[in-house]
Amino acid sequence: MYYIALATDYDGTFAHNGIVLDRTLKAARRLKDSGRKLLLVTGRELPDLKKVFPELDIFDKVVVENGALLYTPSTGEERPLAPAPSDEFVAELEARGVGPISVGRSIVATWEPHQAAALEAIQALGLELEIVFNKGAVMILPSGVNKATGLAAALAELGISPHNVVGIGDAENDHAFLRACGCSVAVANALPAVKDTADLVTKGARGRGVEELIAGLIERDQDLGKAPRNRIVIGKDQDDKFAELRPTDCVLISGRSGIGKSTLATAITERCVEKKFQFCVVDPEGDYSELENAIKLGEAEKAPTIEQVIDLLGKPDTNVAVEALGVELDERPQFFAQFLSKLTGYRARTARPHWLIADEAHHMLPKQRDGSSLALSNALPGTILITVHPDAMSPEALKLVTVVIALGPKARDVVKTFCDITGRKLPSRLRAPDSESVLYWRPGEKHGPRLVKADKPKQSRKRHTRKYAVGEIDEAGSFYFRGPKDQMKLRAQNLMMFVQIAEGIDDRTWQHHLRVGDYSEWFRKQIRDDELADETAEVEKDRRLSPEESRKLIAEAVKRRYTGPAEAPD
Repeated sequence: MYYIALATDYDGTFAHNGIVLDRTLKAARRLKDSGRKLLLVTGRELPDLKKVFPELDIFDKVVVENGALLYTPSTGEERPLAPAPSDEFVAELEARGVGPISVGRSIVATWEPHQAAALEAIQALGLELEIVFNKGAVMILPSGVNKATGLAAALAELGISPHNVVGIGDAENDHAFLRACGCSVAVANALPAVKDTADLVTKGARGRGVEELIAGLIERDQDLGKAPRNRIVIGKDQDDKFAELRPTDCVLISGRSGIGKSTLATAITERCVEKKFQFCVVDPEGDYSELENAIKLGEAEKAPTIEQVIDLLGKPDTNVAVEALGVELDERPQFFAQFLSKLTGYRARTARPHWLIADEAHHMLPKQRDGSSLALSNALPGTILITVHPDAMSPEALKLVTVVIALGPKARDVVKTFCDITGRKLPSRLRAPDSESVLYWRPGEKHGPRLVKADKPKQSRKRHTRKYAVGEIDEAGSFYFRGPKDQMKLRAQNLMMFVQIAEGIDDRTWQHHLRVGDYSEWFRKQIRDDELADETAEVEKDRRLSPEESRKLIAEAVKRRYTGPAEAPD
């Protein structure tokens, strides 16, 4: 489930004239039984609330005094979120004829038309206070304190992101906390201004509207996840229509090596940061080691444990880049299976991280060689799978994909491969994207694939040198010393192995690859380092050099670029 908490106003929403119907209370218990949290956010003072509604223990957290006090029913703890009002201010109100006055732990409340006198008292004393209205009630609080700030404090204690909360209310003072929730709902009796800004409006009024929402949450949680504020925009098409990713999506990003897949993923992480979505990147090649707004876990020699990852993800505003260079190629499927299993359990409890980005997905979720099926759940929500080889991926994983993003001149081949494996009909009139656009397609919807100009990341993404220096390049991308008659097949899966083999190989084999330009071609096409390729090409052209001299020059060029602080270009 995506929404794991419901935050409700009390008067005019959960209750009518201060009274909660038995059927509304039963609906609230059903919500709790579904594993979700229930929060109350009200302008009432705590003693008064306890008096009119003794069943407060059904709530996990209660925000009272319009955000100034946080109450935990299970422990009885009361946590002030704002300073107490001064006696001088209360006396000033009374001197100006304001009454009746109710003084809480932080709030000072009265009724219209005393707002003018209250404002005069605030100005006379030079106080940083604000006036909040609630259908005739006048509430005076420290500046910046409202239902949204109170809800934020409650969610922080529960470890829940506001994105995973549905809020429901009816009045002026509910605007702030409704805007802070992932989905905002107005009951049928809400003020027109509240209805106008809500994502949904219930058919029922007050408690019946809450009951209606709870039933929808339990039965159709994913439909509510389509609220606009939960979407990530990746770009626009030629008609200025947005291409979006929804929290329930499983996204396939595919194209040839070096075409911009990781660049697009980096842009997506930046959109996540802007909208305060938590993300976790699983990076088996070291491509995201310099990713901004994320804490890196893992080293080239040792991958982190899932416990270390989950510990960091415990803070909703912390993003994580899991570097899995230390996991051998043939061990990656098992590593990711265990990782995904534990992360899925964690997401079931917290609905976070909102987005899981798995690079080199054909290594993580490969097609089973024995023809067996891969054990996956019936959905992979909030997941982005990046691969250069969709044909090498698990069919079970591809069948869970809801969005295909194909890059480069071979984009049509990506879509065709996806359709062949999943049994979907190949769309007609597929156009190849240029260098500034991507092919964006939602297979389950009537709109066909469209070309979208993808947003570029603000950060300068760097491909980390350790991937090529000591990492594990796949078999197809490795260099093979074969000799003039293919008498050998010595594989160099990274640059350091290339140098090591080069220093020990016989002169005839070394010269064979040197003269046909194999070294510079590998550096250019697989390592994607044009400067190293150009420098190596000059060595390859110089026939005056002995095998020992050419070996030394190329080895020095590699070591200079990949064992020092410099980064290889993207």
